[in-house]
Amino acid sequence: MRKLFFLLLIIGQVAIAQKLAVLEYGGGGDWYSDPTAIPNLVAFCNKNMSSAIQEKVEQVEPDSPDIFQYAYVGMTGHGNVSFTDMGAENLREYLLSGGFLHADDNYGMKPYFIEAMKKVFPDKQWKELPADHPIFNSVFKFPEGLPKIHRHDNKRPQALGLFHKGRLIVLFTVESDISDGWEDPSVHNDPKDVRQKALKMGANIIYYVFTH
Repeated sequence: MRKLFFLLLIIGQVAIAQKLAVLEYGGGGDWYSDPTAIPNLVAFCNKNMSSAIQEKVEQVEPDSPDIFQYAYVGMTGHGNVSFTDMGAENLREYLLSGGFLHADDNYGMKPYFIEAMKKVFPDKQWKELPADHPIFNSVFKFPEGLPKIHRHDNKRPQALGLFHKGRLIVLFTVESDISDGWEDPSVHNDPKDVRQKALKMGANIIYYVFTH
């Protein structure tokens, strides 16, 4: 297993854990979906990758200066997404300065999120990540790319990205429901192998965040 010492900020002999957050966005969509997802992903990473991510996952609004505290900000939902002018500007600055946003379409969010992100990056175009992208080929191998966790329309899963100077800064996972796979087993009753697949893909995302 690779040593993930880069997940720690060392000051003398003190290791400060990195922090992840959930984006509390506007528009009326259910930003609070999958409440156990990211905490479970943190626990999986800390157990299986020797990372030291803070266990408490907090909520942050797009226009909050606190967003700059987090290396990874995740969001999900089924419906509308909107950003205020201030929120879009703050989110843009956060992402261009080294932050990372992962949006997981929990079935129904896609058209709203795509439209909302035009306010953040009006000139950037979405690109589908190929199966040989580093995010699929790091700690765990996904030779076919993004795994499909829930069926819904039975369309193929896609990992879409926005880039800045070659770095992936926004990851949008659709037709996968990967964050559902991170939730407590009792929520969706997914088989163990399906949850493991989702958590391993999530761990790769976190690995990418802390190495790029």
